[in-house]
Amino acid sequence: MHFQINPLPDSAFAYLSGLSEEDLAARQIRAYIADEKPGFPCRVSLADAEIGERVFLLHYEHQPNDTPYRASHAIFVKAGAVSRQPEPDTVPESIASRLLSVRAFDKAHAMIDADVIEGRDVPGLIARMFENPDVAYLHLHYARRGCFAAEVRRA
Repeated sequence: MHFQINPLPDSAFAYLSGLSEEDLAARQIRAYIADEKPGFPCRVSLADAEIGERVFLLHYEHQPNDTPYRASHAIFVKAGAVSRQPEPDTVPESIASRLLSVRAFDKAHAMIDADVIEGRDVPGLIARMFENPDVAYLHLHYARRGCFAAEVRRA
């Protein structure tokens, strides 16, 4: 089963670099300078920030649908990040290098399956979950901190 990992759209976060420190604080957004790699996985570029790059930590609603599974959490976005769509059936290093929680949702946005797996092993789990015709999409989360990483759809 072919899959596609999808980054968040850069257009949704382009405003961040233009905000003053006061504006960031008023919106509960924190700016950091990456001081380790890996350590700041960008959800737009699907890459860890390089040491010295500016990143923003902000609240993001990754499951906005009107369901009991509606959810949000903190995510990192690099300043000036450009969406990077990986090739189908590939897992970016920022995802492959971490422990993941994988959550399967149906068309009504109800969670119908979930598992925890090392990122390097996630392609097999994605394939297994997509064997279920009721699975509409998957959400990948970084298991240790619980943050949303990316959405996965059938390719």
